[in-house]
Amino acid sequence: MTDVLGVGLVGLSAKGGWAARAHLPALAAVPGYELRALAASDATAAGEAARRYGVPRAYATVEDLAADEGVDLIVVAVRADRHRACLLPALAAGKPVLCEWPLGTGLAEAEELAAAARGTRTAVGLQARSAAPIRYLRDLIADGYVGRVLSTTMTGAGGLWGPTYGSYAAYTLDPAYGATLLSVPFGHAVDALCAVLGELRPVRALTANRLPRVRHARTGEIAEKRTDDQVVAVGLVDDDAVATVHYRGGPARGDGLRWEITGTSGELLVTCPGHLQHGPVRIRGGRDDDRELTDLPVPARYDRSSGLAAPAGPVAEAYALLAAGDGAVPDFEHAVRRHRMLTDIAESGRAG
Repeated sequence: MTDVLGVGLVGLSAKGGWAARAHLPALAAVPGYELRALAASDATAAGEAARRYGVPRAYATVEDLAADEGVDLIVVAVRADRHRACLLPALAAGKPVLCEWPLGTGLAEAEELAAAARGTRTAVGLQARSAAPIRYLRDLIADGYVGRVLSTTMTGAGGLWGPTYGSYAAYTLDPAYGATLLSVPFGHAVDALCAVLGELRPVRALTANRLPRVRHARTGEIAEKRTDDQVVAVGLVDDDAVATVHYRGGPARGDGLRWEITGTSGELLVTCPGHLQHGPVRIRGGRDDDRELTDLPVPARYDRSSGLAAPAGPVAEAYALLAAGDGAVPDFEHAVRRHRMLTDIAESGRAG
């Protein structure tokens, strides 16, 4: 790894999308990275994206991108069902790889990719745990702000997987594509919970598809939805604190996430208007004789994102931690563990 990492980005589209909204500004904001090349679905799409964003080199295949001697890190930011096809040639080149979450369409694919990556430096885009507020929250817990943790309750809204859908997200109706309420918003949020409180050991779970038929938001067309829109997991975290996580499909009227942590001497409340991995995140707390919760601003020393707003900020934090090389950014083996947890929850939920 050199002082300046040349990045090859897979999935940057001239039409916009997640790579343009999050990875592009994050790479520009964090020292030590330089976007040198991109790969898209074909030569035309690659050329259009390169011209729009001023990327020096464009390729029609990941193989060609991986062969570029100026590329030190390959970032895969496409849909989950396309990760495997992009990752295998990138890993075969032996170059470090960062892949968006979820790593694969399910546990089996994640295990295959982790096996192929052994011996190669990897990172997975569970960026909520890298965000400044979550790292600060982890330190508050470790420093005893609430005393011994007794329980935690997290509730969230998926945004998608509600009564209506858009053409851009039609693939989320089919679990075969790997982008479900369980794998995406629940997966990101529960990983942050584990980063703060310790690994969640699910004891009981319940999943349900309460909206099997959904309506296109513009045309009114009815479609079959085969993904769950309710996910509940109850379990214990490392110190035997009781944990409950409930995610529902559809948009939120108010906070998209509400997370309470209670202990023997205090409590913390974490809220976010949307997804935890996007932010912004607000932390409030109270302890001892406090009668109300007060804001706990994140100290400036936690900010590694150059003040980037959501959703690019947490992604920039992850890039900064990756460059620091302190092991704070999860790798493919971590992704397999998280996929395994989600598989256990899904199987337990169906059985229940």
